Amino acid sequence: MAIVGHGVDVVDIGRINDLIERHGEHFLHRCFTAGETDYCREHRDFAIHFAGRFAAKEAIVKALGTGFRGRIAWTDMEILPDSKGKPVLRLTGHTACLSHQAGIAAWHISISHTAQTAFASAIAEK
Repeated sequence: MAIVGHGVDVVDIGRINDLIERHGEHFLHRCFTAGETDYCREHRDFAIHFAGRFAAKEAIVKALGTGFRGRIAWTDMEILPDSKGKPVLRLTGHTACLSHQAGIAAWHISISHTAQTAFASAIAEK
C-alpha cells in the first residue's frame, strides 16, 4: 500500500461552540451526520467532539486534494469510533466517488484535542 494523500487541520473549539450556539441545528445538520450528532451529544463537553470531527473532515478533503469544492458535502463523511474508540471514516455521495476514482483503498483518521483546540490527521492509502 502507498500513501496518496495526507491532510491535517486544527480547529478552535470555542469557534465551533459559537457556531453551535448561533446557528444550532442548521449548523449541525449541514456539517454532521445524525450518527455523529448523537455520538457528540452523548458527551458533556460535546463541542470538543464536534470540533474534532470538523477538523477531520477538513483534513480528509485536503488528503483528497480537493478542498470543499463542487459536490462534496460535509455529511458525505461520517467519523464514528469503533469498539475500541478508534475513529473510523465512512464515505458516501460524491466524496465516496472521488475517493474510489483516486484508487483509495483505506483511510486512517486520527483526532486529538487540548482544552481549546482540536487536531485531526487523515491519511489516504492506495
